[in-house]
Amino acid sequence: MHAAVVTDFTKPPVYQDFPQPASVAANDVVVDVVAAGLHPLVRSRAAGTHYTSTGELPLVPGIDGVGRAPDGTLRYFVVATNVGAMAEQTVIDLRRSVVLPDDADPVAIAAAMNPAMSSWVALRRRVTMQAGQTVVVLGATGSAGRLAVQAAKHLGAGEVIGIGRDRRQLAALPDLGADDVIALDELAANLDRVLAADIVIDYIWGQPAAELMAGFAGGRHDSAQPLTWIQIGSMAGATADIPSAALRSMPLQIVGSGIGSVAVADIVAELPELAAAISGGTLRTQARAVPLADVERVWPQPENGQRVVFTP
Repeated sequence: MHAAVVTDFTKPPVYQDFPQPASVAANDVVVDVVAAGLHPLVRSRAAGTHYTSTGELPLVPGIDGVGRAPDGTLRYFVVATNVGAMAEQTVIDLRRSVVLPDDADPVAIAAAMNPAMSSWVALRRRVTMQAGQTVVVLGATGSAGRLAVQAAKHLGAGEVIGIGRDRRQLAALPDLGADDVIALDELAANLDRVLAADIVIDYIWGQPAAELMAGFAGGRHDSAQPLTWIQIGSMAGATADIPSAALRSMPLQIVGSGIGSVAVADIVAELPELAAAISGGTLRTQARAVPLADVERVWPQPENGQRVVFTP
């Protein structure tokens, strides 16, 4: 079969022949891959830089996708082996998959499930969000951030505030459910608009996160109001110089949400409802379908607001 194959962590995957996968465990089946998303996690694993990377080569990237099972069902799956989703076929564990409606759009599902899962699982499994609470999405203009705005609103947030760098994407957030939007470079002058937040979903970390925490610590009107900070991504830096006053001057809880901090069983339990929300159009993202044969050419290109989905 053909697959995208990484043989050097410093270079894009190459479309080439790769051994046919075979199921070896009781719950494993071989599926024909229909669509696989190029997510930031996929890129970092293919570069050997993600904290879950094993350092082993060669590898077939792709952490999830949509495939046709031997029984004819269309399934969204999370990859359970070292042969990823960016291949004509892969092995999946049926327990880490969910059957999709026959009329589901495989490209939309492959594009949205992983980035939507980050905020959906965080709000359902890492914190207890109360209906009507105010949620701030820091890094709201990326694919995951735009979906976080929609997920927070769908799951009961009373107000959602999006903060991001891309002004074009920022202007589109109200159509996705955002009640307010703030450009990241104008946040310091508009801090009063976020100080009543109950939850922050953070995709960027680094200096912007540290500065915003300091702003909450110094300007929160009700110092007894709890603030839950959910750390998901680190686009602005892997470390943040958090001021100690932020931890002492208010009831601040910082939690991470990602692979390892949420049990696999808990993630899988959320898949059916999340898939239904995407299939039904409740959660929307921008996707660009690309033939898998073009992987080497397309891999280095910027996302520009559209999640690339490879179709074998």
